[in-house]
Amino acid sequence: MTTVAVLADPPRPGLVLSELVETSPLSTEQAASLYGAMLSDACLAVERSGGELLVNYRPADSLPETHAGGDPEAEIREHLDGVLDEPPRTEVQVGSTHAARVGNTITHLLETEEVTSAAALAPTAPLCLRTHIDSAAMKLRNSPVVLGPATDGRVYFAGFAEPIDFEGSYEPPAIETLAWHAGDAGLDTDFLPMLPVVETGTDLATLVSVIRARHVAGRIVPPNTGEWVEEMGLRVKGDELVSDR
Repeated sequence: MTTVAVLADPPRPGLVLSELVETSPLSTEQAASLYGAMLSDACLAVERSGGELLVNYRPADSLPETHAGGDPEAEIREHLDGVLDEPPRTEVQVGSTHAARVGNTITHLLETEEVTSAAALAPTAPLCLRTHIDSAAMKLRNSPVVLGPATDGRVYFAGFAEPIDFEGSYEPPAIETLAWHAGDAGLDTDFLPMLPVVETGTDLATLVSVIRARHVAGRIVPPNTGEWVEEMGLRVKGDELVSDR
């Protein structure tokens, strides 16, 4: 069984998806609601898979001063209440950088808890479905590292059956840097299909187009993010993201 850590921030306006707000028509409140929907779908995909869900949250004292305080764990638990069949296991993130936080989580799971494999899943990849999680778990039986590439050299999934040197491992382009670090450790790497992560206006336009196309084709869509797109009335016309609301 693969333990999949979803690295989550509390979905607070102004804290999450700041670049998306700068590059799209969304307000900070709308971006926070989108983040919450995507986080819900990421956790739901893991819960429905054969993997074990771990929600890895940032503690209050690691957040920017403008968003310090409160109880991030309680906020995330409250947000996921009613989304998942069971309350998720939660643990605090440790580390000053994203790479350090991923590395500490993966290494702890592999070496201390002695799980067979462990992975980090971005909460901004709502099109990563149960089937992708299960496919990654199968690939990890034969390849010690499995990466899910996103556009612009980013990654939405990074799975490991053996640890690597995580220092600087997410330096852009993260997909290539992680592969180099795996190679330096003498580990083979396999890959999942490319899927979008949503961090910019261009990413959001891609997501909206794919979700609407999947609706038309009668294919599975991430339920919470799909509902958010419908409520917002978002669609892409030409190269412009517009709303019917």
